[in-house]
Amino acid sequence: MRVSKPAKNAAVKTVASKTTHFRNIGLIGRPGKSSVVDTLRLIHDHINKQGLNPIFDEATAELADLTSVQVISRPLLGEVCDLVIVVGGDGSLLHAARVLARHQTPVLGVNRGRLGFLTDVSPDEVLFKLDQVLKGEYSLDKRFLLHMEIRSGGRVTHEGVALNDVVLHAGKSVHMIDFELNIDGHFVYRQHSDGLIIASPTGSTAYSLSAGGPIMHPSMHGIVIAPMHPHTLSSRPIVIGSESEIKIKIKDTRVHPMVSADGQTSVTLEEGDLLHIRKHPFKLCLIHPPGYDFYAACRTKLGWSHYKENDDEH
Repeated sequence: MRVSKPAKNAAVKTVASKTTHFRNIGLIGRPGKSSVVDTLRLIHDHINKQGLNPIFDEATAELADLTSVQVISRPLLGEVCDLVIVVGGDGSLLHAARVLARHQTPVLGVNRGRLGFLTDVSPDEVLFKLDQVLKGEYSLDKRFLLHMEIRSGGRVTHEGVALNDVVLHAGKSVHMIDFELNIDGHFVYRQHSDGLIIASPTGSTAYSLSAGGPIMHPSMHGIVIAPMHPHTLSSRPIVIGSESEIKIKIKDTRVHPMVSADGQTSVTLEEGDLLHIRKHPFKLCLIHPPGYDFYAACRTKLGWSHYKENDDEH
């Protein structure tokens, strides 16, 4: 068996073995979509035929309307499973990532959503790609997450974890937010804007991109800070080190600003509240079958040109 060698300093690590070490395989699906249910049932039956042990989380088992299957709660899925397969869009994988990262459980994403930057396996070839993974033919891609704390009066009032981004925004208000940004103890600026996006390399192709932020390769150890419609034209996105600590102080609450991690329920901030953001201690372990290419994903998902200089020679 031949496995391609990853580029130097790449985030992915190629793994090869003749026998699978994945015995207990978790299954998670996006609720309310019939195509997800069809793919889940297909994968479930295939795993059973391989003599392996499929395990559903409770919500997914109810969604798939399956009986006589092993079911546990999602928080326990990472503890008992050697591999978890997420069927849905990138949003489904974001939800799963926050639960599975602390267990370092490898995750394989099957795309039943719109873009599929994270869920990169096509449903049309899911069984073929799954067999490759079960044979040990895959690359391991570790993505860091962001940890967020809201501190009020010297105590932590809320915590959150994000794979993509933490977003400070004005909620339903049309007024700008007044806040102060500090990085590693250094004052950066006081800004009036519609908000601020703090994104990981994984999240650089999400909301941050629409705010003019740069695309970062997943192997980069950096964090993007992208203002949302700043009052000053000179305010631009910046990239800082992944070990940096970001502190945002709310200066004026006429707007009642809010903060959200990966689009979860937003939390309202009060004047004087501090928002602390840093790299989370755990990482998400994504699995890619052979053939995964980040730049090819960008071409496909973002509509980049496919033209190459030698295309007209054929």
